[in-house]
Amino acid sequence: MFVVIFGRPGCPYCVRAKEIAANLQEQRDDFKFRYVDMHAEGVTKEELEKTVGKPVHTVPQIFIDQQHIGGCDDFEAYAKANLGLYA
Repeated sequence: MFVVIFGRPGCPYCVRAKEIAANLQEQRDDFKFRYVDMHAEGVTKEELEKTVGKPVHTVPQIFIDQQHIGGCDDFEAYAKANLGLYA
């Protein structure tokens, strides 16, 4: 399983999403993630909207195996329900 987190510097929800992903990576052998700093990598909101397929109002935007999951709360709920995340 590969997760991509698109976020921005100074975003507390982006920090939380990275923490969740790091915890999952420690707990599971089949979990890897990449954090994309949109500012540092020059990813625009418009480019992200094309990838997501709908308007993007907040970050992070998270994909699991190329499927859009949503934001931090959506990712945390998914991880608890499906990946055995220990809160």
